[in-house]
Amino acid sequence: MQRSSLLSLRASQVCFALALVLAAQTAVAQPLTGTLKKIKDSGEITIGYRESSIPFSYLGGDTQPVGYSQELCGRIVDAVKKQLNLPTLKVNHQAVTSQNRIPLVVNGTVTLECGSTVNNAERQQQVGFSVTSFVVATRFIAKKSANYKTIDDLKGKTVACTTGTNTLKRVRELGAARGLNLNIIAGKDHADSMLLLTSGRADAFFEDDILLTGMVAASTDPQGYALSIEGYSVDPYAIMFAKDDPDLKKLVDNTLSGLYRSGEIKAIYDKWFTKPIPPRNLVLNFPMGAALQKAIAQPTDSADPAAYK
Repeated sequence: MQRSSLLSLRASQVCFALALVLAAQTAVAQPLTGTLKKIKDSGEITIGYRESSIPFSYLGGDTQPVGYSQELCGRIVDAVKKQLNLPTLKVNHQAVTSQNRIPLVVNGTVTLECGSTVNNAERQQQVGFSVTSFVVATRFIAKKSANYKTIDDLKGKTVACTTGTNTLKRVRELGAARGLNLNIIAGKDHADSMLLLTSGRADAFFEDDILLTGMVAASTDPQGYALSIEGYSVDPYAIMFAKDDPDLKKLVDNTLSGLYRSGEIKAIYDKWFTKPIPPRNLVLNFPMGAALQKAIAQPTDSADPAAYK
């Protein structure tokens, strides 16, 4: 190779290397935007929690929020601290309900809602969602002595749902479609809906299967209730945050996907679904289902039930 050609090649290589360095510096220097900027400027982050969504998000023995979703959000907070170089980041906790959880995320009061929220197309118009963290089916519980096994057994009966949930709308639609003439009453939260059932004011309580399992396990008579034999939906749970915030979504999704790839998610799952949980050492005996295994192997934020079959 001629000397001039060699010098030209080396010059091109040097220019390319410099371009890479400048591109990296530009990327680093890009100003923070959206939620991450708000966190950096304020030095605070607010985690939304549910008070009785066992085992996802509920109050433990010291009245502090605990649970599967809370633990996942703890990992996300660690990632925020690292990315923003904020080791002393202040973590606030805000109780939310089925009714106010979306408004509190939309208005910025809650940074990450870490409870038991279904990701669906309707909600995606208002908020953003992480990759799926759990997959549930809508079912109902009733007293074993009543021997109610399917929704058709509840024709003309009074059933409980929780205000502001996806389930309330679904049960109304199912009841109307099947001509069941259901009398639907709404509890203000899951604990209140469970009370409607245990006190005899409702014949059944509809919710996500795992939440019902948790409510029964925490009741005074765990052996006195039975879960319906069929499900009426396939729904993905996810962490909820502000809509149209790609930097925050990337951080959240990368954190969860990292737990999935490493296999660490299995230990976290077993901690809350197959082993004794606080404060009463309840055991839910709820092994990981095929739908969640698929979502962990192939992370997705899809709201389409078909993605989990």
